[in-house]
Amino acid sequence: MASGPAFGQSGERRHDPRAKQRNMKDEDRQRMRDDVRDAYRERQGRPDRPRQMSPEERDKLRRDVEDANRQLRRR
Repeated sequence: MASGPAFGQSGERRHDPRAKQRNMKDEDRQRMRDDVRDAYRERQGRPDRPRQMSPEERDKLRRDVEDANRQLRRR
């Protein structure tokens, strides 16, 4: 018993109006590659951003600075 092709596998693609927006010219694609490569190279020279301190670490640092300031005033 033979059957016809399944609808999802007909081989024809539906027309997608957004498909035209996704197609990039070769020059645009190459420019984007170059921009990403340049940004990556620039980032290699910079140190990583310091991580954000937890609330506990901030409180401890604040107390340490306050203590250090009190000790300086006593001298």
